[in-house]
Amino acid sequence: MIQGNVVTKIESLLVPLVASLDLELVEIEYKSEGRQMILRIFIDKEGGVTLDDCAAVSKEFSALLDVEDVIPGKFTLEVSSPGLNRPLKSLSDYDRYTGKLVKIKTFAALADDSGKLRKTFLGTLLGLDGDVINLKLQEGPAASIPFSAVAKANLEFEM
Repeated sequence: MIQGNVVTKIESLLVPLVASLDLELVEIEYKSEGRQMILRIFIDKEGGVTLDDCAAVSKEFSALLDVEDVIPGKFTLEVSSPGLNRPLKSLSDYDRYTGKLVKIKTFAALADDSGKLRKTFLGTLLGLDGDVINLKLQEGPAASIPFSAVAKANLEFEM
C-alpha cells in the first residue's frame, strides 16, 4: 500500500502544478520495472501537449519533489502525452469525447441493447445520461454502461 500512498501524495502536488501550466493531469503510474522505480505522469490539453509542455512539468515537478521528498529512494521520472489511445478516467472525459470511437471494458458482463452479454464494448460515444455512458456499437446495437461498471476505457484510433 506504500505505492498507493505515494501516488496520492504525488497527485496532491501535481494537480495544482499541472493546472497552473494550463494542462490536465490524465494519469499517474508509479511502479517497479526491473530493479528501478518509474514515475510516469501523463498530461494533456486541448489540441495536444508539446515537448515543451512535458519538459516544463518535468522541471517544475522535479524541483517540487526535491523540496517535498514524498518518494522514497531512487526513481526515474517520465512525463508524456497519453497518446492516441488516451484513457478515459472521469465523466467529464466521456462528455468531452462525445462522437469519438471508444473501447470500454467492464468489471462484469453487461447486456447491450440486443441482449448480448459482453465485457468489452467498442463503439461511438453518444454521450452521458447522468452517470450512464451511451454507445453506438460498431456491430449495430447500442449499449448503456453505468460509469461505476467501467474497469478501463480509452479512445481508439480511427483510420
